[in-house]
Amino acid sequence: MNRTSWIPAHRQEELRSLVQRSRQVVLLAALTGAITGLIVAGFEALAAEVLFDRVLEMSPWVAAWLPGLGLLVGLAIRKWIGRGVSPSTTDEYLHAFHDPHHRLGLRALIARMLAAVATIGSGVPMGMEGPSLYAGATLGGEIQKRLPGTFRAADRRLLMTAGAAAGVAAIFKAPATGAVFALEVPYQDDLARRMLLPAMVASATGYLSFVAIHGTTALFPVEGISGFVAKDLAGAAVLGIIGGLSARAFGKMIRDAKSIAAGGHSWSLTVVAGLVIAGMFGLGRLLTGESLVLGSGYDVLSWAAEPQRGIWLLLAMLAIRSIGTSAGVAGGGAGGLFIPLVVGGALIGSMVGRAVNHTDLTLFIVIGVSAFLGAGYRVPLAAVMFVAETTGRPSFIVPGLIAAVAAELVMGQSSVTTYQRSTIMTRGADDGPR
Repeated sequence: MNRTSWIPAHRQEELRSLVQRSRQVVLLAALTGAITGLIVAGFEALAAEVLFDRVLEMSPWVAAWLPGLGLLVGLAIRKWIGRGVSPSTTDEYLHAFHDPHHRLGLRALIARMLAAVATIGSGVPMGMEGPSLYAGATLGGEIQKRLPGTFRAADRRLLMTAGAAAGVAAIFKAPATGAVFALEVPYQDDLARRMLLPAMVASATGYLSFVAIHGTTALFPVEGISGFVAKDLAGAAVLGIIGGLSARAFGKMIRDAKSIAAGGHSWSLTVVAGLVIAGMFGLGRLLTGESLVLGSGYDVLSWAAEPQRGIWLLLAMLAIRSIGTSAGVAGGGAGGLFIPLVVGGALIGSMVGRAVNHTDLTLFIVIGVSAFLGAGYRVPLAAVMFVAETTGRPSFIVPGLIAAVAAELVMGQSSVTTYQRSTIMTRGADDGPR
């Protein structure tokens, strides 16, 4: 007996069509992720290995001026190749996610990615995840646009979201973080759940294609055993409050910087931004003897964990890097803010850990990252997933969650981006999460 004989014939046809379309969507998401991973691998190799590694080998007197040069080159690329496109990357994804009339085009992609290579490769203190997410989102949107028969009108963002997830998963070697971040960042208080399966599939293939080239080593491997005791949970809540308040201040700086950048593509503004970064670099060298202001800031995390650092020095580095990143944004730098938030959280965590004389600075650094990152982008789940995946230590999840929730509560409606929406205002609309 046919098990589906009780289903009307027209419903059987609809069911078969749904199953076929679902398979096609999953396959296309996997393809989007794999291609995105390769694009991100090339971007990372060019910006970090070919350019930025050589910047670090130069004399500090030369390296100090290269971020300003990179901002000028990026501005020229956006003016002449991109026909005046903005430096936005993650914001472009959020804009297109919520506005069906806002398209992510290939010409803008080429211009922004080249500008991102100039920005990050020259040492501007911004992250690579923004361009990576943007590249995947644009690729996914272009693939979906060319296959209209495969998708319904309500599915217009499926491959765009899948590509965004793949970009983050690849650059951080963290597939779960990629999927959660791409789904969580569009909204202040919810997830875009309808895109979960394509995002997960694309994250997996994006990660696999990236690590096939760059290897599977964790981004921030933690040595030894680092657990927590009951009193650390109270400390996590306190650190979450401090991290949330600090993230509000940082978010205000970034939003102001974006407003300045949106005022026009000014050569003089870009020069001033380069001079500010050079000044912050010089001040950082004077205080630490190291080039910690340049680049995304991965080296700052290990520097902050060293026991001889003083609280006032950590605070100074937080201020210096925050000003440097804000100058990069104001000067039209094409880069991400995810890693600058991670660095800020690590510095705050290290300060609090030293203030309470905690024996395990690593735990407080990780908690600080969860709080500052989760509050800054309003992505508490992605923040906790990030520290678990990139450190290889799932034991950090519980205190990280407590810190992220506390930071979220004190963050209010603030964020480093103005393109996030609240589901309270979009519930029931076509672009609201279901």
